Amino acid sequence: MHAGITRRGVLLAGTAALITPPAWGRTRAARKPNIIVIYADDLGYGDLSCYGADTIHTPNLDMLAARGTRFVNAHSPSATCTPSRYALLTGDYAWRASGIQILPGDAPALIRPGKYTLPTMLKQVGYATGLVGKWHLGLGNGKVDWNGEIAPGPLDIGFDYGFFMPATLDRVPTVLIENSRVVNLDPTDPIRVNYKDKVGTEPTGAENPGLRKFGADPEHSNTIINGISRIGYMTGGRQARWKDEELTDVLLRKALDFVKTRKDDPFFLYFAMNEPHVPRAPHPRFVGKSGMGTRGDAILQLDWTVGALVEELTKLGLADDTLIFFSSDNGPILFDGYSDQAVERVGRHRPSGPFTSGKYSIYEGGTRVPMIACWPGHVRAGYVSHALIDHVDLTASLASLVGATLPRDVAVDSFDMLAPLLGETDSGRDYVIEDTKMMVTTGSTVASSGARILALREGKWKFIRGSVRPQEFHGNAIGTSPAHQLYDLTRDPGERFDLSKKLPERTRQLAAKLDRIEREGRSRP
Repeated sequence: MHAGITRRGVLLAGTAALITPPAWGRTRAARKPNIIVIYADDLGYGDLSCYGADTIHTPNLDMLAARGTRFVNAHSPSATCTPSRYALLTGDYAWRASGIQILPGDAPALIRPGKYTLPTMLKQVGYATGLVGKWHLGLGNGKVDWNGEIAPGPLDIGFDYGFFMPATLDRVPTVLIENSRVVNLDPTDPIRVNYKDKVGTEPTGAENPGLRKFGADPEHSNTIINGISRIGYMTGGRQARWKDEELTDVLLRKALDFVKTRKDDPFFLYFAMNEPHVPRAPHPRFVGKSGMGTRGDAILQLDWTVGALVEELTKLGLADDTLIFFSSDNGPILFDGYSDQAVERVGRHRPSGPFTSGKYSIYEGGTRVPMIACWPGHVRAGYVSHALIDHVDLTASLASLVGATLPRDVAVDSFDMLAPLLGETDSGRDYVIEDTKMMVTTGSTVASSGARILALREGKWKFIRGSVRPQEFHGNAIGTSPAHQLYDLTRDPGERFDLSKKLPERTRQLAAKLDRIEREGRSRP
């Protein structure tokens, strides 16, 4: 069993204090390392005890950080999920392309066949590549036939294997796809999905609120599945539908199966977890354990799952040969469509830590996320890095690690940050671009609206481009303003004191730099 990590999520007494940082350095690897990217969903900077949370305890992630490097200036590419996942897998900022926003469950594939991706690059140098978990980057060419072969999808953009959800926990269809077909589908019970009009006769949350496990806003009040009303309408596929409380265990088993069957050669696993995204319905063994309601319980489930994965790597003798990255696709959200007591039971816990707002926001809370790198003997152990890092950098950084050469016209925003990712230096990026997009509710529909809202982080400065009047969504301030904003994050990490009028020249300089980066169509040298 991995030292300090148990399947029950208990940190053994005194373990952290006994860790002796090993010698580390990129030259010691006898073969290409296995690579696992664990991507949490809506997890905030302040949601882990290794990042200062004292109302919730995450011993397995704390141990991962103790054995590796923990980043305090790491960023998701966007404040929402689909754009961040697109940037992570392509090395391109999502705001450079049109139509990349939070997608419905029946949206066409955003990453088209032939597009250069992180799994494509790793596959070219001999890696087996797998996806387990949340996809949410679209499937097919515009109208998916859920009852046949579903393509294009992950297998068409570099993955050898996929076991995944089409979109999110709260969107139909609530089924799992293995490679290109729905799992456990009964052909006599075909699936139909519609995001505009009701299909079938199954109850909806709007019509039958008493059938739900918990309340929901109008957007989340369509077809009820497993006692939870979802976004969108669905009928059929009853045998194929997941049970929310069991889903994480199902995904973990598939992740472990992928690792076991490919343990003799280098592999890349993109393990896209759901926690703590809504609807939050953790397994009964975690219910009530956090004291913070289902959101806290979901974070405990996330932590336990990471521990179980690391434990299996240790049993297989792979722990020292595996580079693990853990992070989140964007910042946190409490209420996100369901009345699950997340707001009422948060207490003094601060999901964003010292930063303002969270998911959907251009403020730091929207993209400043926890990030951990661990590879015993190669990533510096017990280290806290202040390097400025962005998930968009993984493609170029891992290309450097495995000896791949990126063509000039791909991964246009991905910088080689291998040295800081290994904990060798605190010198990271000179700047990152942060982005979000307005979310607008119209009746029972939520859609993004208008141009993207962009911000530039450079050194201690945070510049937010002027856009529209101040807005909020689901309780999180978006950070918009008709005028440019400027913050000194060293003195003001909460972005409370706008310095744009006091420092107009600095504001103009940063505005011009952001305009240039956007105009040039690439930022990688």
